[in-house]
Amino acid sequence: MLTIQGVSVGYGDAPPLLRGISVAVRPGRVLALTGSSGAGKTTLLNTMAGLLRPRDGAVIVDGQPLRDRDHAVESRIVLIPQDNGLAPILTATENLQVTLVADGVTPPEARRRAAAMLADLGLTGQADQLVEELSGGQQQRTAVARGLALRGDVVLADEVTSELDARNRQRVLDLLHDEARRGAAVVFATHDPEVAAACEAELHLVEGRAEIVRS
Repeated sequence: MLTIQGVSVGYGDAPPLLRGISVAVRPGRVLALTGSSGAGKTTLLNTMAGLLRPRDGAVIVDGQPLRDRDHAVESRIVLIPQDNGLAPILTATENLQVTLVADGVTPPEARRRAAAMLADLGLTGQADQLVEELSGGQQQRTAVARGLALRGDVVLADEVTSELDARNRQRVLDLLHDEARRGAAVVFATHDPEVAAACEAELHLVEGRAEIVRS
């Protein structure tokens, strides 16, 4: 379980962007993280993922303060970033396989898992295409496939449906709920009110503070 306790986060010497954020990210549930552009959704996800260190408060994972990104990876915290982070000169399949093998998955299992995950996201026909040849939406779905293939205990997804049509948006949402049913704790940053309404809980960021809309 991942818990945010009184976290304040800022960049450099600027005033903190987030102040006094507290929330429990519970296994088996999808938490929608909402707020206007610039409200701090990405900042909060990056803090949960160990990429940013809080000025105050702590991110607690399995009873221990989260130290850094390496600690987050060891704790099975998976971040699916908004900018997708894919290697453009590798194929969609290779992007998944390289990540899975680096995570300790055997090559045969990595191939099987990559094929299944790409199929779940409607990308079987693009599996052997270079990422740089894919559309923005296809790249976004490939990034989702890569993140979900890791089967993390905590899955953090940052605006991963922003470039998708209604059908593929629902496909991604269904897969995130599947992760929760598997027992993962899922946090899904989104600006889409319909997507947020489909999640079990919602945390809304406004003026650096958090408002629990549903819990």
